[in-house]
Amino acid sequence: MQKTLIARVLPAALLALASGTASAAGFQLLEQNASGIGNAYAGSAAVAENASTIFFNPAGMTQLQAREMSVGLSLVRPSFKFTDQGSSAGVLSGNAQDAGDWAALPNAYLSWALNKDLYVGVGMGAPFGLVTEYNRDWIGSAHSIKFDIKTININPSIAWRVNEKVSLGFGVNWQRMEAEYVRRAGIVDLPAGAGGVPIPRPLSQSFATLDADDDSWGWNVGALFTVSDATKVGVSYRSKIKHELEGSLSVAGPNPVFNTVGSSGANATVELPDIFIFSVAHKLDPKWELLGDVSWTGWSSVDKVDIMRSSGALAQTLDTDFQDTWRVALGANYQLNDAWKLKFGVAFDETPVKNAEKRLTSLPDNDRIWFSVGGQWKASKASTLDMGVSYLYVDDTKINNGSPADLQKGLVKGEYDSSVWILGAQYSMSF
Repeated sequence: MQKTLIARVLPAALLALASGTASAAGFQLLEQNASGIGNAYAGSAAVAENASTIFFNPAGMTQLQAREMSVGLSLVRPSFKFTDQGSSAGVLSGNAQDAGDWAALPNAYLSWALNKDLYVGVGMGAPFGLVTEYNRDWIGSAHSIKFDIKTININPSIAWRVNEKVSLGFGVNWQRMEAEYVRRAGIVDLPAGAGGVPIPRPLSQSFATLDADDDSWGWNVGALFTVSDATKVGVSYRSKIKHELEGSLSVAGPNPVFNTVGSSGANATVELPDIFIFSVAHKLDPKWELLGDVSWTGWSSVDKVDIMRSSGALAQTLDTDFQDTWRVALGANYQLNDAWKLKFGVAFDETPVKNAEKRLTSLPDNDRIWFSVGGQWKASKASTLDMGVSYLYVDDTKINNGSPADLQKGLVKGEYDSSVWILGAQYSMSF
């Protein structure tokens, strides 16, 4: 695949850090700063408390100092513990280990005032990501063993203060996506000639790996309204980004002839969803501030993912059939003293997965409730440190995906016990 200059010079270590395990519903990553964790990201498009507003609402740059930078790191630890309740998978019968693990999500932002009304900035983060990884011998290994999505997003932006009440912002997004998908090739072994293939296919002993990547572009806009000295309202929109992933599909197993026949170039198309945010921030008094957030994510853009061989033959379909989702968050800040602010937040985050039949082992997602606390320490007039922690309660999650008659994948039927912990810190300074 033709690669752009920016992709060639992007440090590989940075992209590796930018992988993550989905903390918001679907495989969206809300952790584009750590300063919002304590409020469960309530008020995300209205607060504009540091340069990370570039991602949530670029218009917020007009509320910052002449020059500001902000860097942060979030650590995400999901847990996906599967209990079998009647799966049918041919010769496969192993128990599943916890498919979640720790992931690190960095971010960095810089804003700069060209004059009192015009600001420019650039941000870097990972807005989508997912890692689920099981042991290779578990009963659902023909559905997935490892599913790893990495993104990195670079977001140059501009903001204009129209007047004291209204600011507007616009940004472009260069985004790189990498995907790795590993699964067992099947649940039974087929003799030579089955399905027109003139060699034995040891499916249950072979493993298929898809590696593919793409660079693409999108855009985002935002507006910030200062309704009064106490109240700000923010709205923002991020466009869909369509990725035409290209790479390879390789097979490894005991039959070298089958490995060669089964391996080829491959491609897949994924259209990542658009996102709309409406936020409010309101100061009740010098001590208390209330925050609210309603966001919509157009997950129906991910209807299905066809994995195609370079010959044009269909290798596999991931039948996601996602639905659009809503997220509602409420938060509060308490100014303890000149140096310390305490943060609190709760949120309800709707899953794009419609039901147990559509739920994938690679994404055992469900509705979740956020419980968040945090603190902000103003070390000096020019520097601030934010810290936050969130616990995400996830409903017990049923799965009933596949069919006993499917000799490639079989049926996975059971329940996941899931939860997520998020820890983060953000350092911001003006200069």
